[in-house]
Amino acid sequence: MVSVFLGRGPDEGRGRTRLGGALRGQAWIILIAAALSVGASDLRRSAVVKAVEKASPAVVNVNSDQAISGRPTPFRGMFGDSFFDEFFRDFLAPVPRGQTSTSLGSGVVIDKRGYILTNEHVVQGATRIRVTLADRREFVARLIGADPPSDLAVLRVETKEDLPVIPMGRSDDLMIGETVIAIGNPFGLSHTVTTGVISALNRSVRTEARVYQDFIQTDAAINPGNSGGPLLNIEGELIGINTAIYQKAQGVGFAIPIDRARRIVQDLIHYGEVHQAWIGLEVQDLDDRLAKAFGLEGKGGVLVTDVARGGPADRAGLRKGDLITALGPKAVTSRKEFTRAISAYTATSDISIQYVREGRTRQATVRADALTPEQAMKEAEARLGLAVGPVTEALRRELGLSSENGVLVLSVQPQGLAQKAGIRRGDLIRQVNDREISTLHDYQKAMAAALRRENVLLLIQRGAFGYYLTLEMGEA
Repeated sequence: MVSVFLGRGPDEGRGRTRLGGALRGQAWIILIAAALSVGASDLRRSAVVKAVEKASPAVVNVNSDQAISGRPTPFRGMFGDSFFDEFFRDFLAPVPRGQTSTSLGSGVVIDKRGYILTNEHVVQGATRIRVTLADRREFVARLIGADPPSDLAVLRVETKEDLPVIPMGRSDDLMIGETVIAIGNPFGLSHTVTTGVISALNRSVRTEARVYQDFIQTDAAINPGNSGGPLLNIEGELIGINTAIYQKAQGVGFAIPIDRARRIVQDLIHYGEVHQAWIGLEVQDLDDRLAKAFGLEGKGGVLVTDVARGGPADRAGLRKGDLITALGPKAVTSRKEFTRAISAYTATSDISIQYVREGRTRQATVRADALTPEQAMKEAEARLGLAVGPVTEALRRELGLSSENGVLVLSVQPQGLAQKAGIRRGDLIRQVNDREISTLHDYQKAMAAALRRENVLLLIQRGAFGYYLTLEMGEA
């Protein structure tokens, strides 16, 4: 600090006094201007600026090389979903057969040991993944696990130094209209910041291939390359993972809520895959006849038709005849909605269930178990309306099968999805989604993953011919 003393000496005249007063006035003006200058800097460092400064060191660029044959299809595992095809159409150009394409996206460091969260479609089919930090350090990343139904993936980079970590927030208390900030690398441009507000919560987006559930909708600009990047609240905390643009309308972007992502990430880090939640309940839609029989006229929900003995729902006190009206924060009015809501949870999740019994609304908390492969197959067969078994030598000879690979359709339920799709007894199922099926165990594992999707793609072999069928898992 500089002290300024301007005064009148004993030998000064009136002129000098006036000069001293003028100088004193100028000094005060200089000091006031300096103070205002400091204040202006503080005012410019708004809440948005502070939030970006807090989070941006943990935002990374994700660059993945993908081997292709012909035109790149960034969402092969989603079966040509136009929702995401539009998102990347201008970002990936055709390349000659046998070469590689490059997919650019974003990610966030969620653990100082080098764990990075991004979108599954950013690294799908990648032969090499490179991550560039905000300080320009570059690493080759390893894929720890990916989950196509949630469009989330976890990467890891090896480093001896702790990495900057993004502060975790929560998404169960978000408010319509609150300010949000998106950071990403659109079009390869590093660390681009956009702002907006939360436009809607629990948003579902229907595409040609499936329905995407539980999105945060925002008007913050989200462009190609933002995928996998963070959506922040005004305090700089991670509340969502930016995942796509709905290009048929302007100013509409979507993000996966961080509370949902956190459950997925835990499984991906520990197991490399998501362990589907199982609560041991069978439900069906409530029609007028059942509503009258159970005294539930005018009620909306799904009726519990079976409770597995000793299962999570049984332990929580639920029983046949209960009417489930909500699962977590979501109202449930159909079996399809119930199935979708369960698919958002993983094993060991605590799921709040609201139900009606004897005219009274009750609440239960169910601790989900892991869905075993055997339970997954049973559930899938109930939805699809078929039963399968291994291809034994005796059955191969009886049915004249040319292959022992795959699982054999043993029976088809009348009016079930399988029969309506044309599947017959004696058909072989050779592929479920992107997994080849050689054994019954392969089928069980594939179906455990398929239960969390809206659709399942089956490769059916009949004699010397094969064909693909898409069945809607949530419709059964």
